Amino acid sequence: MAVTHETLLRELIDAAADIIVGKRAAIRLALACLLARGHLLIEDVPGVGKTTLAHVLAKLLGLDYQRIQFTSDLLPSDILGVSIYERETGEFRFHPGPVFAQLILADEINRATPKAQSALLEAMEENQVTIEGHTWPLPAPFFVIATQNPTDQLGTHALPESQLDRFLMRIRIGYPDPRSERAILAGRDPRERIASLRTILAPEQLRELHQRVPKIHVSDALLDYVQTIVRFTREHTALGLSPRAAMGLLRAARAWALIDGRNQVLPEDVQAVLDSVVSHRLRNPDGGNIGRAILEAVAIDQA
Repeated sequence: MAVTHETLLRELIDAAADIIVGKRAAIRLALACLLARGHLLIEDVPGVGKTTLAHVLAKLLGLDYQRIQFTSDLLPSDILGVSIYERETGEFRFHPGPVFAQLILADEINRATPKAQSALLEAMEENQVTIEGHTWPLPAPFFVIATQNPTDQLGTHALPESQLDRFLMRIRIGYPDPRSERAILAGRDPRERIASLRTILAPEQLRELHQRVPKIHVSDALLDYVQTIVRFTREHTALGLSPRAAMGLLRAARAWALIDGRNQVLPEDVQAVLDSVVSHRLRNPDGGNIGRAILEAVAIDQA
């Protein structure tokens, strides 16, 4: 009997949760983001598993993986690559940078200068980079998982809105609960366990799922609900959701439904991914969690 994609997705989440203990919700959100062909921003204090999550997903998905440590002296060419003159041929030869991989970990992205940060803009939007007038395609699939420290820490440069908007979702991992932390302390080093992980969902299977996500059915009533949410953000926040963000919300909800093995999006799917899609795009004028505020203000029966 053939193993279904839904079974493989559950197995993948279980395997990741066995290493990143007590953070199943964050793992599922990260997977939904990748299934929706989006880029992921993980914001949290150092040491809670941001880098580990990216590495685990790369191993379980069988993706070519590169880590770029963002620092204050990082240059765009350190990310994209550089052309070097070769005396033997009398020509310049392009040497690709680490961005030419299927999954990029942009570690501590907000410790680099805005100039270095912007080197990823075209890559994240167009799946290509243009260097010295020549356009180079990036591998498929192509994902960026960026981590950043809280912006109130020293030595950080806040990402501009245009850069933040390239990320479909932003999540936080947070500290583990006492029981999970005990399991972490009593277990093996996660770095040792990552090395023994096997691929559960191969890149070609991931590409098949990418094709399935847009086919998950969305009813007119569900579209009404999403439009009501979008309209609320435009009327009650300084900068409401753009059409691109609204489409991203719908893609993420479809991916969430796919993980559950369903062929139709429910309001609960939208609610599950909403805060991760909007929290880095919107600010709650009253303070507090913007996603929760939207859900409390926009009832399903208003759609």
